[in-house]
Amino acid sequence: MRIVLASASPRRAQLLKQICAQFEVLPSHIEERRHADETPSAYVQRLALDKARYVAGQLDDTALVIGSDTLIDYAGEVMEKPLDKPHFKQMLGQLAGHVHQVRTAVAVVVTDGRQIKHEQVLEVVTDVELGAINDQQLEHYWNTGEPQDKAGGYAIQGGAARFVKRINGSYTAVVGLPLYETDQLLSAVANS
Repeated sequence: MRIVLASASPRRAQLLKQICAQFEVLPSHIEERRHADETPSAYVQRLALDKARYVAGQLDDTALVIGSDTLIDYAGEVMEKPLDKPHFKQMLGQLAGHVHQVRTAVAVVVTDGRQIKHEQVLEVVTDVELGAINDQQLEHYWNTGEPQDKAGGYAIQGGAARFVKRINGSYTAVVGLPLYETDQLLSAVANS
């Protein structure tokens, strides 16, 4: 079956290559805006499913589409990509010295080119504790350019690894695609 990753993220594509030899990448174009009373969990799951549904709707043949989204949840506050340097410093400053949750949802949608035949979404929550981060470190990290397009303003697989004191959960989920869970979803569809 044709497999399509509904993401422009090179990190997600690199991760998916570890469990799936052949797939296509078709970025989704959905509005990523949290609804008024939406919990962080409901929000990240909706976005993953919306991305997969959007791309599935663009296809005219049978395919399995994978959508994923990641956000930072700090005491119920959703931290997405930083708007600018002051916003980045505020976010990472809040996270420094504390535990937060990285919520990553992965969704699979199977389409026959006319309608959706199957869809499933699940969420993986990982606790991440960052150590203390001083202003000079924040400034240096921002200047690398890495934080600009990352949820919470940091990439665990990049320069921010030096700030990570402890992780409890899925490393690949924090990077952007929980491989174990994605593999389980793909296997379930293949065996159905």
